[in-house]
Amino acid sequence: QVQLVESGGGLVQAGESLRLSCVASENIFRFIVMGWYRQAPGKQRELVARISSDGATNYADSVKERFTVSRDNAKNTVYLQMNSRKPEDTAVYYCNSKKWGLELMDYWGKGTLVTVSS
Repeated sequence: QVQLVESGGGLVQAGESLRLSCVASENIFRFIVMGWYRQAPGKQRELVARISSDGATNYADSVKERFTVSRDNAKNTVYLQMNSRKPEDTAVYYCNSKKWGLELMDYWGKGTLVTVSS
């Protein structure tokens, strides 16, 4: 069973930067894509950013040019660098990974809370 462990959440002031980390329990080369999702109070979980095994990235429109997703294969870690934080970025951030088994398998971390104060 794949385990994903997020870290780096906390309370920040608007405009400050924060970096989230997600460490996987196995070699991330095995995942076709890894990403970050978030869920704000009373809202549905949404995609924030993702990075595929070939390094291609996708971002939600709301975070483009502010957030950067990256991966360190040697450390089995995916990062989310968040700059120019806004109060609306307040949410629980979840790490996600997908890989093929008999079917496409989806794995989730437990989440890390990020609160942005104005």
